[in-house]
Amino acid sequence: MNNTSVLVTARELLGRLADPQLLILDATVELLAPRFDGDYRVDSGRAGWLQSHLPGALHADLYQALSDTQASFSFALPTAAALSAALAKLGVSARRRIVVYDRKDGFWAARLWWMLRSLGVQAQVLDGGIQAWRRAGLPEECGPVLARPAMWQSRFEKGFWIDRAGVEAVMAGEQPGTLVCALSSGLFDGTAVTRYARRGHIPGSRNLPVRMLFDEQGCYRATPALRNALEPLLASKAALILYCGGGISAAAQALALTLIGFTDVLIYDGSLQEWAADLSLPMTTGAAPA
Repeated sequence: MNNTSVLVTARELLGRLADPQLLILDATVELLAPRFDGDYRVDSGRAGWLQSHLPGALHADLYQALSDTQASFSFALPTAAALSAALAKLGVSARRRIVVYDRKDGFWAARLWWMLRSLGVQAQVLDGGIQAWRRAGLPEECGPVLARPAMWQSRFEKGFWIDRAGVEAVMAGEQPGTLVCALSSGLFDGTAVTRYARRGHIPGSRNLPVRMLFDEQGCYRATPALRNALEPLLASKAALILYCGGGISAAAQALALTLIGFTDVLIYDGSLQEWAADLSLPMTTGAAPA
């Protein structure tokens, strides 16, 4: 699969609905805006999926079924065996042609796309999500959908994830890498209310708000515009260590980087939900250095 085929348009997907090997996954999670610092409210998104979804789409539960619920932070990556088993229940296998979307900003779809990619599954993302589907006036369904479970097992490939220890090694200069926060400038510099334990960012980070990578319709910008926006991050020639609040917005940034052909990318899974909760780890506020 080449980089341009990572995305699929609503019209292209409509023409493939009759494909018996097509598997559409709705990855939506409901993460409410914080009313005060530390206000973390989240729901799986299943209720919204039951009300309306693309024809035949299954709900992929990133909050519980596809995460390690015993971890100290939400959306934690489970073991490859556990994740493979949960995905197989949805019908994921090497034979299925998988398209992921969400009903929000596209970040959740990117997260599931990155998880699948790290298991060797080359899925696609519906560009613009359900909003693009609705703008095209295309049909939706409601209610439960019967899955076709598969016999499938995989393992993680190298070069997709980094943990807290790895981030600390980058900060200490023991491992090459450039830390990049995908959150808004207000969350990065500490002027905005945060749902996490502390305001600010990991010291030494660059900031590139992920919303800069989308157009006014919620679709990824064209490749030249993406390349222009992302170019400042590529100057160091080092691996990009992407993080946000929970490894979600960072996944959309990783997808955008993939679209321009840059693949030396790792996502810090715990991101600020893990980092900010440990008071022994440094955080700072203010804008990134010019």
